[in-house]
Parts: sequence; structure tokens; C-alpha cells
Amino acid sequence: MQSHHHRRSCLALLIATSLASTSLMAAQVPSDAVLAQKQELVRNNGSEPSTLDPHKVESDVEGNIIRDTFDGLVAVAADGTIEPRLAKSWEQKDNTVWTFHLRPGITWSDGTPITAQDVVWSWQRLVDPKTVSPYASYLANMHVVNAAEINQGKKTPDALGVKALDESTLQITLTQPNASLLQMLDHYILVPLDPAVVKRFGDKWTQPANIVTSGPYKPTQWVVNERIVAERNPRYWDNAHTVINKVTYLPITSETADVNRYKAGEIDIVYTVPINQFAQLKKTMGTQLKISPQLATYYYEFNTTKAPFNDPRVRRALNMALDKDIIADKVLGQGQRPAWIVSQTEIGGINLKNPDYASWPMQKRITEAKKLLADAGFGAEHPLSFNLLYNTSESHQRIAIAASSMWKKNLGVEVKLQNQEWKTMLDSMHTGNFDLVRYAWIADYDDAATFLNNFRTGDSENTSKYSNPAYDQALINAAKASDVAERGKYYQQAENMLAQDVPAIPVYHYVRAHLVKPWVGGFNSDRLGFYYTKDMYILKH
Repeated sequence: MQSHHHRRSCLALLIATSLASTSLMAAQVPSDAVLAQKQELVRNNGSEPSTLDPHKVESDVEGNIIRDTFDGLVAVAADGTIEPRLAKSWEQKDNTVWTFHLRPGITWSDGTPITAQDVVWSWQRLVDPKTVSPYASYLANMHVVNAAEINQGKKTPDALGVKALDESTLQITLTQPNASLLQMLDHYILVPLDPAVVKRFGDKWTQPANIVTSGPYKPTQWVVNERIVAERNPRYWDNAHTVINKVTYLPITSETADVNRYKAGEIDIVYTVPINQFAQLKKTMGTQLKISPQLATYYYEFNTTKAPFNDPRVRRALNMALDKDIIADKVLGQGQRPAWIVSQTEIGGINLKNPDYASWPMQKRITEAKKLLADAGFGAEHPLSFNLLYNTSESHQRIAIAASSMWKKNLGVEVKLQNQEWKTMLDSMHTGNFDLVRYAWIADYDDAATFLNNFRTGDSENTSKYSNPAYDQALINAAKASDVAERGKYYQQAENMLAQDVPAIPVYHYVRAHLVKPWVGGFNSDRLGFYYTKDMYILKH
């Protein structure tokens, strides 16, 4: 998934068995903790959400709120285990037919029952080309029967391989085994929606007056560009383990303003820490500064259909001439690692290798890059020039300035910087209105496919418009692989092709840095970078 800062993915190979219905994802308050009388949390969320309709979103800005307000069938705990949520148990046959049993008595926030039919309707809406979901390909990538054909308009949504056997039993049929199925089910786009409410209110169903939810919270106020407030949903199945009564999400894009308001006591959790204040905050804020690794990669994506970026030599030259060590260590300096592959070097139980040129001395890479550009017809007489687009933020601006000056110094390339608000930039990407754009992907689940599927021919997230049949085949082979080692072999083939064709320049692998007030208990950012309000509580202070 993208984040505003980046995008998303999560896996451990496991066989699903019915799990004991313990509530692990909930506030675990120590017995000696003294709680505050007012259980209210204010968290900055980085931007104004584009919508709260799970089928229309694609980033953590929306995902953070959807994960607090809706529940899925299952969830992946911080330690990678699969937890029952709306489904209390499940079983599978041949790893292709999966049957899920919903918890008895679960209801929407308005008291009407949540049924297996609601899940079926929701997933049919997700894959329906009329919905135009950025994640339209997700169920096809999961190998659900007919999902790909429905995306392509060859079959109608009711042909999807998901059916309700009765009110509380859901059956999912796959075209082939998929080792990541349970991890993939944890995605916020797969939460069931209430068909009655969506049909009744149309595009306005997500407004606080209309929305019904299935999770611990329900939005009660939405002041555009100011705040979204969500209050505890007393009808949530696990409400007994929720402590915080009210959460406010702020859309502050300025990292400096975020920190200033935190220091003034107006915010409990900052969205991200400004690069230029990091060292100082580390000295002064002590344990309030929380750093965690994240399965996420920051990259610059080419519009591969637009000259001169339809020439892989030009794309590879720009990749080679970027000094990623300087960006990771000097420009950022919070523990980020330079990136030479699009996914991660360690993911889903496998290790992936960087391309050979990643280990070359910088000067050798620059020499090779100049040669590639000259072969493509660019040099001192005819310099390469293009626009680099990023979404408005101090950090993205700093990185873009550093990258453009490296390309100028190392290759004589002229780069013009452009910035747009997050929603506008996403629109530019999906309409192909860019040369090179800053993007990032956070794993949707712990497996390399979550990154690599974005470059598959025809994928709904493939905004680079890259297409390589051999690459597509490597991903098909990986999904069919019988074990982790074999899957790793095909992922490596795919990464090797990306390293030659470079539809996107990987820049760095993420860490998440937050400031969290000492009175916020239960804060825990998972490998995907999510932290849930329902896990937290406010100590007396």
C-alpha cells in the first residue's frame, strides 16, 4: 500500500487451523497501571484522507483510520501469528477451498447483523471494474477464482469464487494454492461493508451521519482539512478489551508543525519525525522517540511510456548515478538503509540479493551511467532534462533536492522539481501525467509479491506501465512454488529483471520514527507500520 510517506505488505508460512478465540489485539493494561479518567487520544495522520471508502483508497493515511473503525475476518499480530477477528475459526481443503465461520452475534455499529453475504457483496464490489478501485487486482493476486476475469470485464462480479454457505459461513475458492492467503486477508480493503448503507447513501455513505462500522470505533465528526473524530463503538464484538473512548486524527502535512503541536501538548503521537530535527529530538526526547523497522521502500517511479524514459538505458543510468548511501546516512540518518531492490533484502523468510552494480565504487557507477546516457543520445551537447514530482512534505523536498543535485553533478542532468498535494499526485500518477514521481510502498503482507506485483503487466497499481512477459512469468512461478526456497528463486529472477529494466529507482528502505507521549500505553508499530488505537490506553498524568 502506499503511504503518503510510502506503501504496504506481510507473511509467515503457516497452515490455518481453528485458533482459540483469544483477544490478543487489544489493550493489555498492566495490573499496576493507574489509568487517566479521560481516555482520549490525539494522533497526527499526515494528510487529509482522500475518502474512507475502503475500496477507493490506497495508502496508510486512509488505512490507519479504516483499521481503527472496521474489522476483517482475521488479523496478523505483531509476532506474525494469525488471529481470529470477525471469523472465529476456519479450515481448508487442498489449500484451495477455505471455509470461514463468523463469530456468533456480531453486528454493525447500528445493531444489524454482520453476515457472510455482506462479505461476498463487499468483495464483488471491490473487483467490479465500475468501482475503479486502486486495489482492484488484489483478489486476483490472491488467486481467487474468476477475480482476474472480472477485473478485465470478461465476467460479471457475481462469478467471483467467494460464496455464503449460510448467514455465518463463507467459502473462498482459489485457482491454485496460495501460501500467503491468511496474511493477505488482513488487508484493510477486504473488510466487509454494510451493503444496505452503501446502496442507500451512495458516495455519501462514509459521512459520519451515515457510516456504520464493524470495528472498535465509529467516525462521529469529519471537518475537512481539520480533523476526523471517532468514538468507541459499544456494539464491537471485542468492546470489553477497548480502553480509549475517543480518538482524533489530524491531517497535518508539515512535520515541523506536527512536532511543535506535540511539544505544546496538543498531540499525543506524531505521524513522522522531521529529518532535520531528528538528532536534536533524540537528545532531548529520550524514550518518547520510538524507532521501528518497516517493510517499506521509497522509490522514484518512471513513466515508462514517455520518451526518453521508454529507454531502459536512461532509467538504469539515473539509478546508478544516485548516491543512496548519502541519502540514507546523511540526508535521513534515522537508520534507513540504501535500497537497490524494490522489495526487501529480508522478507517472508527469504533473502534477496542486490544487483552487482550496487557494490561497485560510486565512480565506476557514474562512468557506466555516462556511457549508458551517451548510447541513448544524451550528453553535454544534448543534456537530459525532466520533471521530478513529489507530494508536498519537507522530507520529500529535501530528498528531491539531494537527488537532483547528484544527477546534475554526476551526469549534467537538468531536473525540475514539482510538488503537489497527496490526492492530486495520486491522480497524476494514475493518469500518467508525470515523468518521474516519488512513491513508496509499504508491504500489504510479509512477502516480496506485495512489492513486485506493482510492476506486473496490467496490475491496477502499475502506474509505471512497465510490461515484461518474463517478469510476469517469474511471479506466476513464485506463487505456485511448493516451498519458500523455490519461491525465493523466482523472486530473485524478478528483482534481477527490475535491476536491468529499472521501471523505478529504489532509494531507501524505511524505518518509522514517532514521538509518543509518556502517558500513552500500548503503542506498538508493527512491521507494516500500523499502530492501533484499540491497543492503547492513557495513563494518569
